[in-house]
Amino acid sequence: MVSCPICGKSVPQAKINDHIDSDCQEFIEEASASSTDPSAPPKAVPSIFQPASARKASSQNTAPKESPSRPSATPYPLNGKRSFTQETPPREQNAKKQPADASEPQTKRPKVNAFQKAAPLAERMRPKTLDEVCGQELVGPTGVLRGLIEEDRVPSMILWGNAGTGKTTIARVIASMVGSRFVEINSTSSGVAECKKIFAEARSELGLTGRKTIIFCDEIHRFSKSQQDVFLGPVESGQVTLIGATTENPSFKVQNALLSRCRTFTLAKLTDEDVISILHRALRVEGPNYAPSELVDDELIRYLAKFADGDARTSLNLLELAMDLSKRPGITKDEIKKSLTKTLVYDRAGDQHYDTISAFHKSLRGNDPDASLYYLARMIQSGEDPLYIARRLIVVASEDIGLADNSMLSLAISTHSAVEKIGLPEARINLAHATVAMALSKKSTRAYRGLNNVFSALNEPGVAGLPIPIHLRNAPTKLMKELGYGEEYKYPPNYVDGRVKQEYLPEPLIGRKFLEELDMGTQRDPALLTTKGRYTRQDFSDDEF
Repeated sequence: MVSCPICGKSVPQAKINDHIDSDCQEFIEEASASSTDPSAPPKAVPSIFQPASARKASSQNTAPKESPSRPSATPYPLNGKRSFTQETPPREQNAKKQPADASEPQTKRPKVNAFQKAAPLAERMRPKTLDEVCGQELVGPTGVLRGLIEEDRVPSMILWGNAGTGKTTIARVIASMVGSRFVEINSTSSGVAECKKIFAEARSELGLTGRKTIIFCDEIHRFSKSQQDVFLGPVESGQVTLIGATTENPSFKVQNALLSRCRTFTLAKLTDEDVISILHRALRVEGPNYAPSELVDDELIRYLAKFADGDARTSLNLLELAMDLSKRPGITKDEIKKSLTKTLVYDRAGDQHYDTISAFHKSLRGNDPDASLYYLARMIQSGEDPLYIARRLIVVASEDIGLADNSMLSLAISTHSAVEKIGLPEARINLAHATVAMALSKKSTRAYRGLNNVFSALNEPGVAGLPIPIHLRNAPTKLMKELGYGEEYKYPPNYVDGRVKQEYLPEPLIGRKFLEELDMGTQRDPALLTTKGRYTRQDFSDDEF
C-alpha cells in the first residue's frame, strides 16, 4: 500500500496510476484492522519520500499493470524522481471529459492584435507601401530613391526632414520591399556594445543566408562621435546598410567620415493638401471604429491640417482626439478646436534656434517691424532664452545701425539689463520696445564694413606683421627712448583744433582707406523698378533720387 501523492488516501501500489486517472475516486483501500493492530507490519512509505535506492528496487519488483480499458501507458518520469507512470496529466484528462459547448470561453486574441489596438491612430495608419507615402517626390513614381529601392540597390543613407514627414515609414517600407533583415535602434537607448552585437549578427546572417541587414537608426544626430565611429567599418565594407533619420542638419550633427559613406536625402515638408489627403484616408479606414459625429467634417479636417503645420503624425493624433470628443453630447466644433494643443516646433539647440534668430536679425536689418515682432514673439513663446535675444539686439545696434544712430547701442544694453533684472513675462515688453525702435531706425554698416575691410587686408601676405611706426611706439624705459621710440610723435591736444600732419599706418599701408564714405551700399534692387523701368521716389531720399 502507498499513499496517493494527491489525495493522501491508501491505494495499492500497483493501482496508483489507475487511482490518479480516476480523479482519486477508485481503488481506495478501506482502513483495515492492521491499522489498529500493533503487530501488523508498518505501512509502506510513499515512494515519493523513499530514498532513490528503495524507489528503484520497488519499481523493479512491482511492475505496473495495464488497464484493459485503455491503451498501454507510456511511462515517463516526472523530473526523474517519481516511480509511477502517467498517460495524461489529470488536469488535461478532466478537460477532455468536459463537454464542448457554446459556453466554453473563446481563445484569446494574439498579442499582436492587442498591441495594434492599443497603438495610436498615427501608428495604425502608417503606410505599408511606397504608393501610400504621401508628399515625398523621392519615393514617387519617378523618384530617385524609389528607383534604387526597386532595383535592390539601397545605399546607406541619411533621411533628413521635419518631424512627421515619413522618415521612419520609408525606412520600414524599404526593408519590406528588398527582403532584408531589419533592425531598428534608437540613439537614446542603444550603445556601442549593442551596435557591435548587431554587426556580428549581421555578419553571420550575410555569411549563412546571403541576406543583408538594414539598420535603421532614429535620431542619429543624438549619437556621440564615438558611437558614430562604430558604424564606419561595417557601413564601408557593406556588411550592413545604415538608414539614419534626423530632424537636424546632418552637416553639423553627423560626422564627416560617416556622412561621406552615406547619401543624404532631404524629405520635403508636407503641404496642407498632403495632410488633408492623409486625414481623409484615416477617416475612410478607421472612421467606422470611432463613429465620429457630423462635427468632423471637411472644414474641421482642413483646420487640423493647417494646425499640424506639415506634421502627419500630429495631424492624425489631433484627428483621433477630435473624433473622440465629437461624440460627447452638447459639444461644439469651436470647443473641439479649443481642446486641440500642439507644441511649437522649436529646438533651442537645433536648426530652428539658428534659423529663427537669423530671420529676426534680417527682419531688423530690412526695416520690417512686423516681421521682427513676429519672430520675437515666436521665440519667446517657444521658450527661447530672453537674454540671448537681448544680446543679439546689442549686435544689431552696432552691426546694422551703427553710426546712423549711436543711441541704439545704449538702448540695446539697457534692454539687456532690464531683461536680466525683470525677467519674463514682463521683459517681453522691453524686448518689443528695442525691436521696434531698431527696425524703424536708419541703418549704417559703415563701421562694420570698415572692420571687415581691415580683416580682409590682414589676410594679405606680410600685412599682419608690418612693424609699428617708431613714432607711435611707447617708451617706458631709457633704452627705448635712446632708440627713438615716440620721439617724433605729435600730441594732437597741444595743437589748434587737434589738427596735425602725422601718419599712423605702417608705411606700406599709407594712403590706404578701409572706412568707406557711404553708410550703405550702392546696389539698387531690380524688384523696386516700376513698370516703366524707373525707381519710385519713395524708394530713396531726396538726395539719392
